Amino acid sequence: METILITKDPKFAKYAEESGIDIIMVDLEILGKKERQGHLNTLISEHSIEDVTEVKKILKKSKLLVRINPLNDNSKTEIDNVINVGADIVMLPMFKTAKEVEEFVSYVNNRALVNLLLETPQALVRIDEILDIEGIDEIHVGLNDLHLGMGLNFMFELLSGGIVEYLSKKIVTKGITFGFGGVGRLKEDLPLDPKLILSEHYRLNSTRVILSRDFHGNAKTFDDIRDKIDLKLEVEKLNKYMDYLSTLTKEDLLNNQTTLKNNVNEIRGK
Repeated sequence: METILITKDPKFAKYAEESGIDIIMVDLEILGKKERQGHLNTLISEHSIEDVTEVKKILKKSKLLVRINPLNDNSKTEIDNVINVGADIVMLPMFKTAKEVEEFVSYVNNRALVNLLLETPQALVRIDEILDIEGIDEIHVGLNDLHLGMGLNFMFELLSGGIVEYLSKKIVTKGITFGFGGVGRLKEDLPLDPKLILSEHYRLNSTRVILSRDFHGNAKTFDDIRDKIDLKLEVEKLNKYMDYLSTLTKEDLLNNQTTLKNNVNEIRGK
């Protein structure tokens, strides 16, 4: 399981890399995000191309992923800019059509890995024609915006209701790297047990997960983060649990899936 951590702070990025984080993500997406998520307790970043440059300078092992804005008249320039300053992976959010994906792939032009953030109902419905496009390296299913777009109460309904499984089978069959959603630290006080979410990652052949803000304790500065969270220890716990999941039987994993479904139903107030 490769771990993704979102930050624009070079000090935190260095600490994350030293703690075993595989991918550092700088998030340039801003267009339309406040309108979609402004009413939720979600992160709306204020990262910049300068942040991409500064984070890239300190990375020695971890890959640099940059989420750009949804496709628009400035996309080619934005993609050129993030690749020129060192993006290893470029992520396209909020696409709806195969044509948008084709355009995005052509703009990247084999200069970085192509990552699609699948988070619209339109992209879900059109997944087969999207997967027919050559040049897609990675697909991450974004549970937050996708559940909003589908009018659901709780983003993990997409997992319990089989939508993520439906997508995983199609994506993995194409040999494309697949991941979904985010996960918190392995502790007991979260609404949905992260261990159940990780069990579904393993069962569905997901190899990527974004670490939630819980991994830095909602700290405001790097010093606060370092004081609050032993990130290396938390990453080791996650990796150790993924190793444990590999020892489970198919029946064990299906039992975990049933528990997750029941817990999601309770949380959303079935």
